[in-house]
Amino acid sequence: MLPAVSTLKRNTIAALTAFAIALPAAPALAWGQREQDVLKGVVGTLAVQALIREAKRPQRNRPVVVQPQPQPVYVQPTQNYTSIYRTPAARAFNSYSSSERRLIQRRLSAYGYYRGGIDGAFGPGTYSAVNAYAQDQGQAAQLGSTAGAFGVYDGLIY
Repeated sequence: MLPAVSTLKRNTIAALTAFAIALPAAPALAWGQREQDVLKGVVGTLAVQALIREAKRPQRNRPVVVQPQPQPVYVQPTQNYTSIYRTPAARAFNSYSSSERRLIQRRLSAYGYYRGGIDGAFGPGTYSAVNAYAQDQGQAAQLGSTAGAFGVYDGLIY
């Protein structure tokens, strides 16, 4: 709990206890609206004073506990990775006209391999769809060369 809130709580309880002892015993129904308003004002004043006192009190320098963060482990890749945009499949795809590229994506989408937008752009979605299609057709090895990729794409177009 915040220190200001606990101090306010303690001071409020002390003030209410003091009022209960100091006031003559009277039934609660005998208190009118004015008496209740006075009591609310006194309690509010005490609460505001407690907040002001707590704000003026110098803050103690508490130690900050910092949890150690796990350090990422860098693993040296064992093979050279190539960007999908530099693969033979990308070079072959980008050599087609815009309408032919969109047709390839539409066909891949119709066969259930492509779920992206039909925009004629080669990206991760098109790359994954072409790879999956070629594997299912037994032509995965052909995507290793530009000529083989042309064969896969021509099969989709014609």
